[in-house]
Amino acid sequence: MSEFDLIKDKIDGYRDEMIELETLLSSIPAIAPESGGDGETKKCAALKEWLLKAGFKESQFSMYEAKDSRVSSGVRPNMILTIPGKNDDFSIWVMAHMDVVPPGDLKLWSGDPFTVRYDRKTDRLIGRGVEDNQQGLTAGVFAALALLRNNITPSHTVKLLFMADEEFGSEYGIKYLVREQCELFKKEDLILIPDGGDSKGETIEIAEKNILWMRLHTIGKQCHGSTPDMGKNAHLAACALALELHDLENHFGDRDSLFEPDYSTFQPTKHESNVQTVNIIPGDDVFYMDCRILPRYTLNIIRQEAKKRIAKIESAYGVKIEYSEAQASESPATDKNAPVVKRLADAIKQAHGITARTIGIGGGTVGAELRCKGYSCAIWSTMDEVCHQPDEYCYVRNIVRDVQTLAALFLQE
Repeated sequence: MSEFDLIKDKIDGYRDEMIELETLLSSIPAIAPESGGDGETKKCAALKEWLLKAGFKESQFSMYEAKDSRVSSGVRPNMILTIPGKNDDFSIWVMAHMDVVPPGDLKLWSGDPFTVRYDRKTDRLIGRGVEDNQQGLTAGVFAALALLRNNITPSHTVKLLFMADEEFGSEYGIKYLVREQCELFKKEDLILIPDGGDSKGETIEIAEKNILWMRLHTIGKQCHGSTPDMGKNAHLAACALALELHDLENHFGDRDSLFEPDYSTFQPTKHESNVQTVNIIPGDDVFYMDCRILPRYTLNIIRQEAKKRIAKIESAYGVKIEYSEAQASESPATDKNAPVVKRLADAIKQAHGITARTIGIGGGTVGAELRCKGYSCAIWSTMDEVCHQPDEYCYVRNIVRDVQTLAALFLQE
């Protein structure tokens, strides 16, 4: 019997502890200061305490703290748990983030978002963060625990990275680490990010669309609603601009079957409050565009065309439009034959008999930051992808399946 066969069936016996860890993590809201939260410090401390009680040693932990005066602790923690392997020629990383998004409208939840509820009939855990990204975090932890409890040494050193600040751009998380602590990573390392996937666990994400979040500030002239000729309606101009920028989907109209949807998207999203009453024509308007762009188009090409269209609206409506960017990210793809992709596919096959396939996604992950620095990485998990939704959930059986896959990966020669 192989070492993997020895522990595969035992993993299902960890279900209650998986629920326990998920419940603990959700009970400590790790929300970014941008959303009125206090960061990840308390959650990180609770996680470390749990891991020590589970049997890991203090010497296996290392902490990398990015300074942030906006949170009470003054830092955003990034914690690494190292499981030494038989070989140290490369490490296998499992990277998960500790921060979560706010719950949104509480009326849309069936209960307290930060009190996890387990439905035995459906096998669902419900609560903020249980899928994004505590499912991946929990899977990494229990794959390592499965080895520990069965006195098995992984073939290569395993490193579990618990990151800060993924939900707001990773400046205090992976960006901080690759910028200030770059010696942590080797180009030969296998980097797995369990922060996206599908309900069967058969897709491996190797590419991301480029991301551009535009902020458009239209400046006109305020006046009374009954005398529009006395002013310049900033909101009307902004509406026209939103349609012009949305039309970039046609202008940059190539398709790529690696992605779903298979085209570039340019969508108006957030709109800031302008006037307080109906009978005022606004002289000031701010809205945002969320653009997810096929990698074949550089962001500079997008910017050039967007600015032409902004100038067109300025001329047509007699307004001034200020353009800025809330986020911008572009990255190369991981090669479909990269070792991390091939080894992960082999582990999925061994654990579940599934033939994996590679895909690209529109959502952004920390994988983009790593790929920009020349590191190959793969995003994978078994999930319904209900992150950020009310009554966010994950299936415990999916955690079990992902633990089994990771255990198979850790034991590959």
